[in-house]
Amino acid sequence: MNSSLILMEMSVIGLGLVLMLADLFVPAERRRLIGYVAIAFLGVLLLISLSGNGSCSIPGTAFNGAFINDGLSLFFKQFFLVAAILVLFIAVEFSDRIVAAAEYYSLIIFALAGMLFAASSNDFAMLFVSIELITITFYVLVSFQRSKLTSLEAGVKYLILGALSSAFMVFGIALIWGTTGKLNFTELAAVAPQFADSKIFMLGVLLVLVGLGFKIAAFPFQIWAPDVYQGAPTPTTAFLAVGSKAAGFVLLLRVLFTAVPSVVHTQMWANLLIVISAITILYGNLCALPQQNLKRLLGYSSISHAGYLLLGIAAMNASGQAAVLYYLAGYLFTVLASFLVIALVLRHLDTEDISGLAGLNQRSPLLAATMTISMVSLAGIPPLAGFFGKFLLLSSAVEAAQKTGNNGYYYLVFIALAGVVISLYYYFGVIRAIYWSKETKDLSSIPLSAPAMVTAWVCIGGMFWIGLFPNTLLNLANAAATALKI
Repeated sequence: MNSSLILMEMSVIGLGLVLMLADLFVPAERRRLIGYVAIAFLGVLLLISLSGNGSCSIPGTAFNGAFINDGLSLFFKQFFLVAAILVLFIAVEFSDRIVAAAEYYSLIIFALAGMLFAASSNDFAMLFVSIELITITFYVLVSFQRSKLTSLEAGVKYLILGALSSAFMVFGIALIWGTTGKLNFTELAAVAPQFADSKIFMLGVLLVLVGLGFKIAAFPFQIWAPDVYQGAPTPTTAFLAVGSKAAGFVLLLRVLFTAVPSVVHTQMWANLLIVISAITILYGNLCALPQQNLKRLLGYSSISHAGYLLLGIAAMNASGQAAVLYYLAGYLFTVLASFLVIALVLRHLDTEDISGLAGLNQRSPLLAATMTISMVSLAGIPPLAGFFGKFLLLSSAVEAAQKTGNNGYYYLVFIALAGVVISLYYYFGVIRAIYWSKETKDLSSIPLSAPAMVTAWVCIGGMFWIGLFPNTLLNLANAAATALKI
């Protein structure tokens, strides 16, 4: 076993344990510093990985091939580190709304550890352990505000539906192992063609996809998302929207294109993914239209974006895979920007309705601009990250249609474009509330700490950089996607 390959994961777990113990010794009035210590530690890990000197930059396998370091794992580990750093900034600003803040930070770190293991999963055992570490941690994070009934309700719903999805997944893994005798993705890919006609094996693959469909909130496994997004503490919702969803997609990419590529590269599987993608896009966008609660609206928006990302997977080509990675990177800065504003503006109100943003342009021009740019990017309007991400996904579907002659891809592109048009209504409804609503009488200035301002500017800069200068990130995404088998 090459234990040096998991040095980053072990460091993160060690950090989580230290933060949990620090809660016992640090005075209550100084516990915000614990969050900044965690941010600094993760920042060092990120810089080491970007320099190419970290353990995650060393190609190889560990645990008999169950753990793999390659271009794809490196891309997602850096993604998860950036996401965790920004979420911790939001959590520090939100710490006055939660009890035992250090414990909350440590749980975010443990969820990050599960995501890092998920990025390197090359075996169904590692897949299941990593995704359960993520999910079980989020059970606690979602219901962390024990004094709020909505938080407890969200935690119970997430627990029940999450346990159900895990049951489907582990049953599917059992069927795959029972028919092939393989759990390792590389070994399974070599024997999978022999079992392409086995109904039990195909049912196992389908059940694994059902479990992953829950993690990414794809139809028909999306029912939990709006309630959990609404009830969970805002930093938890932000990490769910970005980290948990990206972990689901990296595992989906591994399963489809590393473990069983020869099995799913058929028109039947392509049509199934096309249908799921189309319904997910329409469901998310149409259900978001009447929403007034901002976090609930973003929950339905998250469902629709899962549909757009599935469009790239349904294309089953290298450009689609790279587009998924690119889109997730832009989605990271876009969604975290919106949740930062929610955490700062709505935390002192009894409501999280869109009306709470009224007059924000006068109370804090920076936060108003941050939310506006976030909504514009989510809608897919140039020159921001969301536009070029959607363009790449649609291009991959058109390429697949031309290559395979499957007209279903053209229908999917049309539905995706219709979804973009529908989304303009509710995204610009948020912008309208910020600048033109007359519902508020409170025009007092919103104080911003230096870390909050830095986080806002980082998110704005990320959205513009990814949209205006896409080549750098696109090259990284293409390089990472080469780790997958086509």
